[in-house]
Amino acid sequence: MEENITNQEEQVINNIEEPMQEAEKCQCNDNKKCRCLPIVNCILLVGLILLYIFHFTGIGAKGGKGLANADAKAPVVVGEGGLKIAYVNTDSLNANYKYIKDLEKELNAFKQGKENSLKQQMDKLQADSKALQDDYQNYLQNGSSMSLTQQQNKEAELKKRDAEIKKRAQQLAQLEQDYTSQILEKQTSENKKMIDAVYAFIREYNAQNQQFNLILAKTGTELPFILYGDEAMDITDEIVKGLNEEYEKVNSNK
Repeated sequence: MEENITNQEEQVINNIEEPMQEAEKCQCNDNKKCRCLPIVNCILLVGLILLYIFHFTGIGAKGGKGLANADAKAPVVVGEGGLKIAYVNTDSLNANYKYIKDLEKELNAFKQGKENSLKQQMDKLQADSKALQDDYQNYLQNGSSMSLTQQQNKEAELKKRDAEIKKRAQQLAQLEQDYTSQILEKQTSENKKMIDAVYAFIREYNAQNQQFNLILAKTGTELPFILYGDEAMDITDEIVKGLNEEYEKVNSNK
């Protein structure tokens, strides 16, 4: 048993000692009729059982319920100080976390929708611009056969259409910037939600399992946080497994 007793263990011991002190004060003359001793024995037995549960199973550890994993990797204790360290390979997490895969599909669909909408409007603008050019060329070739009034009306019409097309071109340029900002904003927002979900899960998972002091990130595509890590400290698989189970449960409740 560890020398440092937790607050929960100390409370259990106090709950055991107090009834025993009360039992010592019992003044019953008839031992056969005295019920103090059996009560103390029951409390002592329950107290010892609770002490065992709190101390050896970690049920009294902080955190919620539902994430305990009997197959969780045992912590690697580093040095005499008892520091417990683990790491998660973020490349593997990105490749295997179903939430990230679904998020990529959602973001791609959102981006594709904006691009399709912009393309349709640009195609329509190009078609109208070409029609204007064709009408202008036709006017240059056949305008001499028109009356002066007809020529003035046609020139006014072409000028109006040209102004409208220029205005639409400016609007589409602004719309393209707006769509780019919307796509970036959604990517940033959704990525933050995903990262927050991963961090929250790891905190809760750690509270119910190994109780590591440090959980680091390891990646192979960017400047690594870890230059070397003992594979015994790698808890990536169990974190990914737990994240996917949580994500599937959330989706099933929708």
